[in-house]
Amino acid sequence: MKIQAHAESHVVEFDDGSRWQIFPGDLAITLSWKPETTLHLEPSRDRVTSHVLVNATDRSRVRVIAATETWPAGDVKDALKDG
Repeated sequence: MKIQAHAESHVVEFDDGSRWQIFPGDLAITLSWKPETTLHLEPSRDRVTSHVLVNATDRSRVRVIAATETWPAGDVKDALKDG
């Protein structure tokens, strides 16, 4: 998938129209993304998130949920605390 819009730091929209919220602890990883960055969506086994976006070039991963969903506050706090 190619990035269509990434105006808000925590939401990314792709050329297929899908929109995803980026996990707060993973925002720094997205700083290197460019419009031509190719990302792949994969299911996640993480308790906090449903999917991960994988950068095809460097294999970095960010946790995401659909833009219409809400992060589970307690799980997010625990995940951020655990590193």
